[in-house]
Amino acid sequence: MRYIYYMAEGSKKIAENRKARFNYFVEDSIECGVVLEGTEVKSVKSGNISFSDSFAEIINSEVWLKNFHISEYSFSSVFNHNPARPKKLLLHRDQIKRLVRKTDEKGYTLIPLDVYLKNGRVKISLGVCKGKKLFDKRETIKSRDIERDIARDFKKSLG
Repeated sequence: MRYIYYMAEGSKKIAENRKARFNYFVEDSIECGVVLEGTEVKSVKSGNISFSDSFAEIINSEVWLKNFHISEYSFSSVFNHNPARPKKLLLHRDQIKRLVRKTDEKGYTLIPLDVYLKNGRVKISLGVCKGKKLFDKRETIKSRDIERDIARDFKKSLG
């Protein structure tokens, strides 16, 4: 007898690429599915992923995720997956055409922003990003420090 377990409605965030939001301006984001093997899904659900240098590339009207490292599943047998293989992203044809038009512009690239579960399926939020210059990064750090100081002062005034 087989039992089927369903997740509760909604989504559960597994990982967030905070480095991408620091290094890039996110112009647009799109949700896409990803083609994974069985042991990859189990490893992703346990949070064994790394996508610090990952990016997406459009090859022959297909979107491929490169440098997205999913560690081997520790409870698997010899039939484990290759951690560094490129993963295919699932998008509609018109969405891919729109991404091709965006990435043909100078300076734009596709960066994975979030990995999450939605109704039991692994989804990736893919961002159309433009690289920040050094002074933009300094401005981001400065605004983050100011917001932190304001929050700290507000908390002191309440307590």
